[in-house]
Amino acid sequence: MTQVKSFWLMLLFALVVAVFTVGCSSDDTTGKDGSETNEGTNEGAAEGEWEGQTLKVQLIGDFNMEDSTDPITGETTKGLQGIKDEFEKQHPGATVEFIIMPWEGYTEKTQAMITSGEADVYQMPGIADFAAQGVLEPLEPYIENDPDYNLDIFIENQVNGWKALGPDSDELGIYGLPFLGDARFIAYDKQLFDEWGVEYLSEYPTMEEVAEKAKQMTGKNPVTGEQNYGIWFRGDWSSAFTLINLAEGQNGSWGTGFAWDEIEFNFDSPEMKKGLEWLLDMQGFAPDGLVSNQGNEKWLTQNNDIAIMLNQGPGDTIMPAYAQGLGDRIGIAQEFKNDEGVGGMFAGSPITMAKDSENKDLAWEWMKFATSETVQKYVFEEANGMPAIQAAETWDSYAEVENLMAPTLEAMSTPWTPRYPWASSQPRFILTSEVEAALTGERSAAEAVEKAQKESEQWLKNRN
Repeated sequence: MTQVKSFWLMLLFALVVAVFTVGCSSDDTTGKDGSETNEGTNEGAAEGEWEGQTLKVQLIGDFNMEDSTDPITGETTKGLQGIKDEFEKQHPGATVEFIIMPWEGYTEKTQAMITSGEADVYQMPGIADFAAQGVLEPLEPYIENDPDYNLDIFIENQVNGWKALGPDSDELGIYGLPFLGDARFIAYDKQLFDEWGVEYLSEYPTMEEVAEKAKQMTGKNPVTGEQNYGIWFRGDWSSAFTLINLAEGQNGSWGTGFAWDEIEFNFDSPEMKKGLEWLLDMQGFAPDGLVSNQGNEKWLTQNNDIAIMLNQGPGDTIMPAYAQGLGDRIGIAQEFKNDEGVGGMFAGSPITMAKDSENKDLAWEWMKFATSETVQKYVFEEANGMPAIQAAETWDSYAEVENLMAPTLEAMSTPWTPRYPWASSQPRFILTSEVEAALTGERSAAEAVEKAQKESEQWLKNRN
């Protein structure tokens, strides 16, 4: 009897200790330095193969963890917390941490992060440079060994466009999956065309068509009496891409090759010279301030004074146009194409896996999740980004803006791919500087493209 009583006393004591221990445990997510983290608690998650694994995901741009208010529409924009919760729900035991950085200086910041092994998955526009360093995991084995994953979900050319060369390879391989889609196109104001009595741009306009219509719509608007400008293009940051596209429209190209020891530039080609001369002519139908990204302040407003906008992107056009009630007023035409229907800058952001990640299986799960309809729809509807998957065409949110989305998705399927491999390297900035020099009258078109060619060749020689 005494032994039985002792047993029950010991059991009661054990229960009290257990309750006390649970009551004193903490579930807050305050970091060691007192800053807030997004680690979460995974409360209620069942134990599984992901138990204890933390996945760090780097994202670039206007992502937020918590819900926020859109400054243009006043509507609530959902944060990444819901995406985090859904992934952790589908992968019990796992924890996702997001590291969000701005676009400014993202290349240098990403380099620092991947060098120090700070994340498992990266959003990486400059994939070619990083793949060559050997810091990215090749994805073909994961794709081949995952029978449920199909690359056919992506918009045409998106997968091929992000292929890159590894440090010991002479063939392009898959180091990233399309995540944020993007494209470049020519946008125009239908109302100004109507007021001037000019026919809308054709779906695939030529340089001659754009020049003629830009000239016709420069001057005092016949209906409003206000000063109008026929065209606008950015004369600084993206001017190299605008010039390259003009060469493509004449069946020219930036050059050939992908590996640095095989690249040859065509910056001084007749097509490039003629393209830059065309830009100099168009400067006469544009507002002042092209080389300082000015003169387009009224674009996408009711008082817009510019008829045609070159080298535009969906993030700055589609949702802002509808937010301002201009969705039916704006038209989209394709950038200049060669005789094979190819032309325009390949843009966007793939997602990649760090070579030194200790959670590669979980990283692959995230990459599949990030390219699923769940996340791609979030990117489009909440983050003002472009989806990279074909299923977007079936969404109700797509149907609401289809007149601008349909030509944008087409533009995503017909750019120059693989993209310009030098786009994030010094030759791009050399060419940009020479376009600026021509636009400011410092050099002629011929002198500018010749100087860009020589300096880029010298840079390439030093690099190799």
